[in-house]
Amino acid sequence: MSVFFAACSTTPTTTSTLDQARGDFAAAQSNPRVAASAPVEFKAAADALDRANAAAAKKESLNDIDKLAYIAKQKIATAQEIAKQKQAEADVANAGRQRDEIRLEARTAEANQARSAADKARMSAEEAKAQADAARLQAEAATNSARDEQAKSAALQQQLNDLQAKQTDRGLVITLSDVLFNVDRAELSAEGMRTAQKMADVLLQEPQSAVLIEGFTDSTGTSAHNMELSQRRAESVRNALIGLGVKSDKIATRGYGEAYPVAANTDAGSRQLNRRVEIVLSQNGAPIANRR
Repeated sequence: MSVFFAACSTTPTTTSTLDQARGDFAAAQSNPRVAASAPVEFKAAADALDRANAAAAKKESLNDIDKLAYIAKQKIATAQEIAKQKQAEADVANAGRQRDEIRLEARTAEANQARSAADKARMSAEEAKAQADAARLQAEAATNSARDEQAKSAALQQQLNDLQAKQTDRGLVITLSDVLFNVDRAELSAEGMRTAQKMADVLLQEPQSAVLIEGFTDSTGTSAHNMELSQRRAESVRNALIGLGVKSDKIATRGYGEAYPVAANTDAGSRQLNRRVEIVLSQNGAPIANRR
């Protein structure tokens, strides 16, 4: 019996309430949020549990131990509840921050979309302006080109008028009288060279036109002499035009002598009309038809 009482005297005294308090404390202690969120309350709970454990170790009355254990249990519950509240508050705050971040991201995305739309609109406006400017410049260029062409055409027509050009079924025909040559000679006179210059100015503006230079004489003299003189005069005009910049491959010559008179050879005036050089310009590069 003395051994039994001795054994009983070393067994710590406890109660179900104390055991529950110890379990609750262990659970709270394993949750780092309790100590972090309610440090004061958690320490108060630990101190209360220490007092209950101390009372149990001293084998105080079960009623006193229960009271101390209950107090510890309540303080542990308080610490856990405060930790839960603070965690809930933190969750609410975090949710609010996340909501604010989402709203901010949405507003940022809207602003970016608006900026992108504005940039696209600006680029479209700039492109439209560039196209309008290009169209305006093109229209101005076309107008200037048309004006230049009209001016060139008018100038060309004036030059042709000055040369007394005539439209025929073979093309434009310009007649050079024999006064542009010395008597019975093929060399162009100074006046003949000035006329050749006018002719070259016309031909240089019509690079596609083919040119045929035809020489004619009156009926005086032998046929052989007249044929040779008409050819030499046609060649003289050709050489003058080439020297003034007209391409040689565009110019052909032909001497007809006394053939194809334009007036009777009965007097000096009519014979002078027959002594001539005719320059035929094709139209649009078409070949020049032979004389009929």
